[in-house]
Amino acid sequence: MCVKSFVALLFISHLAMVASPANGETGISPPPALEPGKAPPLPGQGLLAAPRSPGQIGFPTALTAAVTPPATPPTPAAVALGQKLFFDVRLSGDGTVACATCHDPARAFTDGRSVSIGIHGRVGQRNSPTVLNALYNKTQFWDGRAATLEQQAAMPITNPFEMGSTSLADAASGIAGDRDYQAQFMLAFGRGVNEQDMLRAITAYERTLASFDSPFDHFIAGDDDAVSAAAKRGWELFNTKARCNLCHALSADKRDVTTFTDNDFHNIGIGILRHRVGPLAEQAEHELAQGHPPALDTAAITSEMSVLGRFLVTKRPADIAAFKTPDLRNVMVTGPYFHDGSMQTLWDVMDHYNKGDGLTDPWLDEDIQPLAMTEPEIDDLVAFLASLTSAPYKTAGDEEFARQFAVSRTDRPQRDTARAFGPKPKRPPF
Repeated sequence: MCVKSFVALLFISHLAMVASPANGETGISPPPALEPGKAPPLPGQGLLAAPRSPGQIGFPTALTAAVTPPATPPTPAAVALGQKLFFDVRLSGDGTVACATCHDPARAFTDGRSVSIGIHGRVGQRNSPTVLNALYNKTQFWDGRAATLEQQAAMPITNPFEMGSTSLADAASGIAGDRDYQAQFMLAFGRGVNEQDMLRAITAYERTLASFDSPFDHFIAGDDDAVSAAAKRGWELFNTKARCNLCHALSADKRDVTTFTDNDFHNIGIGILRHRVGPLAEQAEHELAQGHPPALDTAAITSEMSVLGRFLVTKRPADIAAFKTPDLRNVMVTGPYFHDGSMQTLWDVMDHYNKGDGLTDPWLDEDIQPLAMTEPEIDDLVAFLASLTSAPYKTAGDEEFARQFAVSRTDRPQRDTARAFGPKPKRPPF
């Protein structure tokens, strides 16, 4: 499909759905506390669930066309069906959990929790990543165990800690008798309800969730007043002294203004002792040597082996505790941070990197080192990250920035100035 035809199709899909959300529809409150054994409540759809417009400033038209499979273009009928399925709890084993349970539009398609909570209140091992801009990911999930959005959409439906259906066929059977669904499947795909078209519809909807139109995008487009002086200084630091671009850019020698990820996996020193990474790595390598590899999807979500990250996929020791570099767009409103949700503010994140964390981590990425960032420089970096907030989340982003800023003035559990301004420590042996 040519780029012009693709953009026209996206505009039609966008216009056929609910109008684009207005700037700052809502702020973000903490997720509700849960009774034991209960799944989180299903979020409402609202305007923030609507497909995004390809008319956004910064929207990468050619890239979007390139990553969309020609066989499954986001037609209005498929997108409408996918959005309905995304919010339907009947796809879960007990009718309590939907895709949106962990991917709330009001929270930039995250859930605001350190780790996800699914069916029967079962607590997972990893933080829920945003679905916004997931169409640009080369692999899905924190460990990259899914190569496509379709694979990603399937796995949570049958994972016993997420949606808990016994099979995709069982999930589809739960809606097969619904006359509205029968008509929508026929309109979208020319067939009755079936599991493969169910996944195609969900991913057709997810591929419309491209989120740009941030102050930074307007700045790059030529509006010098779109971001603050602090954000401009932060952008320079991001690409120089702070070394963020070594992972959050497609290449270290060219500034990335689109996806802010290298699509790779890195061990950045998170929770190596707290998560018992060393003993678990030894156990996993022993099981591999015995010909008993851990079941990938189950290990990733339900067991403490989850902390081994990319290693669960590749079985390469160099990938122990390595996790995917996330896109940074809307990061102001998608906390808590990192794969285990262990950092509560972006100042905590900056402090973690600033001290070159990983003293006890033999698998630490070689680019992690003390950065000697001053307090004003850290503030500038966070100001830049805040400028990546898309227009629909402006109010929420401003409120969250103010909240995190206030916390950062009194509570900095990750700060270690001596290490931040010290030499790079020697990495311990494997």
